[in-house]
Amino acid sequence: DKENNIRRAVALINDKVGSVVKMSSLYRSEPVGFVSDNRFVNVVVEVCTKLPVYRVLKVTQKIEKALGRTQKSKNGVYRDRIIDIDIIFYSNYSTRSSKLTVPHPHFREREFVMMPLLEINPQYKH
Repeated sequence: DKENNIRRAVALINDKVGSVVKMSSLYRSEPVGFVSDNRFVNVVVEVCTKLPVYRVLKVTQKIEKALGRTQKSKNGVYRDRIIDIDIIFYSNYSTRSSKLTVPHPHFREREFVMMPLLEINPQYKH
């Protein structure tokens, strides 16, 4: 149940990363980057945390695994996954490494990110 997976992920983020202060509605979207018969369910949350960004990454990856996540790609080809947590922004911080790029490099071109983002932050300028 995709919606339940998201609710569980948000609850774990609230417990392990920091306080979830805003959460968008659930948005359904087609897969991006591969073909699948399954639609995705997406949400954007705003979290207040004291954890450094790379710790947030590590904790969210553990949450993904706890919910049953396996590798997102096989031989470089994307495939369906039970949960996928991305860090879109981390305050005004930016970084670019092999493990993490913040802000997320493709967020502006993804409607499934922009629609829920604008719902929780209508003043966002892109």
